[in-house]
Amino acid sequence: MSQPKKRIRIDISALRASRDFRLVFSAGVISNIGSMMTYVAMPFQIKELTNSYLWVGAVGFVETVPLIIFGLYGGVLADAFDRKKMILISEFGAMLVSIGLLLNVISGFNSPVLILILAMIFAATDGIFRPAVDAMIPQVVPYQKLPSAGALNSLRHQTSSIAGPMIGGIILASGGIAFAYSLDVLSFVVSLFLLIRINSAKPIHGAEKPSLHRIKEGIKYALSRKDLLGTYLVDLSAMFFAFPYALFPFVADELGGAWTLGFLYAAIPAGALIATLTSGWSNHVSRHGRIIAFAAAGWGFGIVLFGLVHSLFFAIIGLMIAGFFDQISAIFRGLIWNQSIPDHLRGRLASIEMLSYSVGPQMGQVRGALFARAFGLEFSLISGGILTIIASALVSGMLKDFYKYDVNTNVFAKKLKDFREKNAKIDHNI
Repeated sequence: MSQPKKRIRIDISALRASRDFRLVFSAGVISNIGSMMTYVAMPFQIKELTNSYLWVGAVGFVETVPLIIFGLYGGVLADAFDRKKMILISEFGAMLVSIGLLLNVISGFNSPVLILILAMIFAATDGIFRPAVDAMIPQVVPYQKLPSAGALNSLRHQTSSIAGPMIGGIILASGGIAFAYSLDVLSFVVSLFLLIRINSAKPIHGAEKPSLHRIKEGIKYALSRKDLLGTYLVDLSAMFFAFPYALFPFVADELGGAWTLGFLYAAIPAGALIATLTSGWSNHVSRHGRIIAFAAAGWGFGIVLFGLVHSLFFAIIGLMIAGFFDQISAIFRGLIWNQSIPDHLRGRLASIEMLSYSVGPQMGQVRGALFARAFGLEFSLISGGILTIIASALVSGMLKDFYKYDVNTNVFAKKLKDFREKNAKIDHNI
C-alpha cells in the first residue's frame, strides 16, 4: 500500500498492544449500541406522550446537574480508587436505569416524569463511568499508541451511534419502545461480562482520599492552563449553541415521520466515522489548537446547512458535515488531553473534559427547544450554527496559548512524554 494511504487510514495498533483496551473497546461497542437505541427511544416516547418541545428539551436539562456533580466527584474517585471497580459499578447502575425504562412501558404506567427521573440517574452513572474509563486508557495503553486509542475510541462511539439509532428507528417503527429498551438491557449484560475480565486499574500514584480539595485542585490546574481551557470552551460553546438532537423528533415530522428519525440521529456519527477512518494523518500534525478551532467552525457550518434545507437527503448531508468536523475537533482535543495532562490529575481532568463535551449538549437541547418554541425550528438551527462560528473565533482570539498549541513545543506535553518514556524503560528493564 502506498505511503499516503498509510498516513490516512485509521491506526489500530492500540488494540494489538493492550488486552484490557481490547476488552473495554468491545464492551463499549456493544453497550453503546444499546444505549443509543434508548437515546432515540426516550425523546420519541416523551414526544408521543406530550407533543411538547419543552418536555423533550427537559431531558437535557434534568441531566445537567447530576452530570456536573457526579462528573466532578467521579474524577476525584478515579484518581483515588480502582478504576475497574468504578467502571463495573456505574455500568451496572446504568443497566438498572434501562430496566426501569422498560418497566415504565410494559407496566402501562408510561410516565414522562419517571423518564426524566431515570434520565437524571443515568447521568449520575455516566458521570462516574466516563472519568474512570478516560483515566484508565493512558494507564493501559503505551504512550506511543495513545493517538491510536483515541481514534479507536472515536470509531467505537461512531459505529455505535450509527448502528444504534438506525436499529432504534426501525424498532420504534415496527417492534415498539419496549423492545428497544429490552435490547439495551441485554447489551449491558454482555458489556458487564467483558468488563469483569479486565485487570485491576489502580491509580499509578497511589490512593488519595476523595475530598472537595481534590476537586478544587483539578479545577485550579485546568484554569491555570489556557491551552486546556480553550479546548473546553470551544466544544462547550459549539454544543450549547448548535446541538440539534432535541429537535430531531419534530424535524422528522416535517421530513416524513418516525422512520426518518433514525437517519437524522445516525447522520452526525456517520460523518464522524468518515473523519475517524481517515484520521491517520492526525499522527503527523503538531499544531492541534488551530485545527480544533477551524473544526468547531465547520460543525457550525454543517448545522446552518441542516437548518436551511427541507429534504431528508440534504438534511443528512448537512449533519454529516457537522459530524465530520466535530470528530476532527474531538480527535485533537483528546490528543492534547492525553499527551499533556499528568497521570495523578488525569481522573479529575477527565471529569472536566466530560463536562465540556456532555453538559454542552444537554444545555444545547434546552436552548434549541426554547428557540424553536419562540422563533421556529429553522431559526433555532441556523442561529445556533452562526453563533458557534462566532464563538470559535472569539475563544481562539482570547486564548492564544490554545490556538497556538504545538505538541512538539508545549512544555507540558514534552514533560509528560519524557516522564512516560522514562517509566516505560524502567518497566522494560524490570
